[in-house]
Amino acid sequence: MRRKRRKPVSDINVVPYIDVMLVLLIIFMVTAPLMNLGVELDLPQANANPLETPEDPLIVSVDRDGAFFLTIAGERESIDLEGLTSKVGAFVRNNPKVPVLVGGDRSVDYGTVYQAMVALQAAGAPRVGLMADPITPEPEK
Repeated sequence: MRRKRRKPVSDINVVPYIDVMLVLLIIFMVTAPLMNLGVELDLPQANANPLETPEDPLIVSVDRDGAFFLTIAGERESIDLEGLTSKVGAFVRNNPKVPVLVGGDRSVDYGTVYQAMVALQAAGAPRVGLMADPITPEPEK
């Protein structure tokens, strides 16, 4: 008696791959909103008039530990001074009218904020503004 030989099956079962893909999609959808963590800054307060800017500004933040952060179009990243100069320089060359703002925590050393401003000047930023929170009136007792 002769056995009938089976032909090899050349189909790929993709159902397990689809299941894994859907699980990963759900994981990324749940964790994506948690990734927008900001840098907590305690900005100084001042009675300055707010700037009206037609486009989103470049924001350089200095936190209370003296670490630098660059925010471009809502995307915030930690950066060092050399990286700050190169990235801002490239962005300013492509968008020469983009406003550049520096926000430093009120407890950070003035020299650290000054270093950020020097790096922005070296990058070719035409004007650099400082950020502050508006003065809030004391609540009456």
